[in-house]
Order: sequence, then C-alpha cells, then structure tokens
Amino acid sequence: METGKIFMAEDDAEDRWIISEAMEHIKAAHLMLFAENGVLMLDLLKKHHEQNELPCLIVLDLNMPKMNGTETLSHIKNDDRFRNIPVIIYSTSINPFEKEKCMRLGAHSYITKPITFSDGVATAKTFHAFCKVGSVS
Repeated sequence: METGKIFMAEDDAEDRWIISEAMEHIKAAHLMLFAENGVLMLDLLKKHHEQNELPCLIVLDLNMPKMNGTETLSHIKNDDRFRNIPVIIYSTSINPFEKEKCMRLGAHSYITKPITFSDGVATAKTFHAFCKVGSVS
C-alpha cells in the first residue's frame, strides 16, 4: 500500500534542512522521511514494506558514504518489492554520463540540487506533484 510519503537518502545535514524548509513552505514537510545513506534507505524501505507502507517516491543523493545513490538505485530496481517505486536522483553533479547511467538503471528523473530557496521550493513542488500523480503498482 502506498503511503504518500517521500523517502529521501541524503547525507548532508544542510541539504536535508534545505529540502525540509522548502517542503514546509509548500505545507508538505510531514511527507518526508530521511535516511543518511543508501544502507539506511534500504533498511527504511524494508521496515516500511513489513508494515505494508511503501513510499510514493524515493529521492537519492548521488554521493553518499557506505552506499552511494547509484548503488542504492540498483538495489531498489533489482528488488521485486521496490522496483515499481519511482526514484529521483538528486545531485550537485551535472555530469551527463552520471545522469545517463542513473536513467539506464531505472531512475525516473535526475534533478540538480537547487542553489536558491526559490529553486528549492520549485524542487519540493516537483517532488510533491510527482508523488500526487504517481502510483505504485
């Protein structure tokens, strides 16, 4: 069962704060659950799967310790329980090869991290809108 929650793996506390503030600005902060790396994201997914509560969207930072975004994406898309959940890669990297690799692995989108607060609000709206129209089969 889809929860309407957005799970985000992000190791940088400032980046978590920025997206939290942007989500608060659009009255959607209550939808966010954070993990600080890919290993913790997979643990979060497994825990919520056991409770029959899958997120409507997963957002992965590309560069994280323990398990980076690409590795985490690969694990998610190779697991029958999670493969249908949309994943957005959220990174400072504008490297087209990184983007292509993530899209090939099954990412639904690749978004560059915002620089300004208004860009952050636009990103938050994208996450929220994506979640409202997307569905897990």
